[in-house]
Amino acid sequence: LDGVTRERFLRDIYPRRKPVVLTGLELGTCTTKWTIDYLSQAEGSKEVKIHVSAVPQMDFLSKNFVYRTLPFDAFVRRAAEVKHKEYFLTEDEKYYLRSVGEDVRKDIADIRKQFPILAEDVHIPEYFEKEQFFSSVFRISSAGLQLWTHYDVMDNFLIQVTGRKRVVLYSPRDAPYLYLSGTKSEVLDVDDPDMEKYPLFVKAKRYECVLEAGDVLFIPALWFHNVISEEFGVALNVFWKHLPAESYDKTDTYGNKDPMAASRAIQILDRALKTLEELPEEYRDFYARRMVLRIQEKAYRNDYG
Repeated sequence: LDGVTRERFLRDIYPRRKPVVLTGLELGTCTTKWTIDYLSQAEGSKEVKIHVSAVPQMDFLSKNFVYRTLPFDAFVRRAAEVKHKEYFLTEDEKYYLRSVGEDVRKDIADIRKQFPILAEDVHIPEYFEKEQFFSSVFRISSAGLQLWTHYDVMDNFLIQVTGRKRVVLYSPRDAPYLYLSGTKSEVLDVDDPDMEKYPLFVKAKRYECVLEAGDVLFIPALWFHNVISEEFGVALNVFWKHLPAESYDKTDTYGNKDPMAASRAIQILDRALKTLEELPEEYRDFYARRMVLRIQEKAYRNDYG
């Protein structure tokens, strides 16, 4: 959708809780200024912690990447190369920066604090109230890098400043088909999945978009997304609190810990399942099925479009 105003976004788009690509928004001078040379010189040689992967498909569950530290200017130049003269693992390794706060355990990512010079070039679309702001995550990816499928518990804008990304999304409703481990899907290759290992994945409805430089993707909370950088690119994610502030886990610095009530409910369910183990298998099966029916009856929505 082109040039969507704040009013139209809040009235027509936001309440539908579906992903939308917004184009033609005023994002500041970053879209023209952020060349490799400018990025390198703007933030200089301060050290950044990066992911380095020998393969394009990064897997957070098996951790098929390593963390390394590089001066920011050297990192930008390496991430923009296809073959590297200097490298950690292989000459065609991929790089990924996901900015973090000063103390990862306590501080959120905020481009104004971690990259203050670059922050001046960005105009973040103010489609939410200032007090709802949670984090602004600066990201740089090598061409070809693919991030694992995951969901976040907050709404966010993925602002593609330079380069092109392909994003594959799945509705929260399709969670049963995504083979979840926490917030992440075990299905790494969404284009050519192992159907013997993941037979239900075929039932998940795939939504796909390509983000060009200057595009902004609205990703509602709980929507799964898998991101492929088709070119070297720079992006900024902005997360905001869609639920009342007290709903969120105070120790969450990444925006991916389940809301407090959800965590408590899962703990209670685990205790209930443990209690069922006191019964013989036949009874356990019977009462487990009754519990599933009750959950569906009491908690499932029936108005999904």
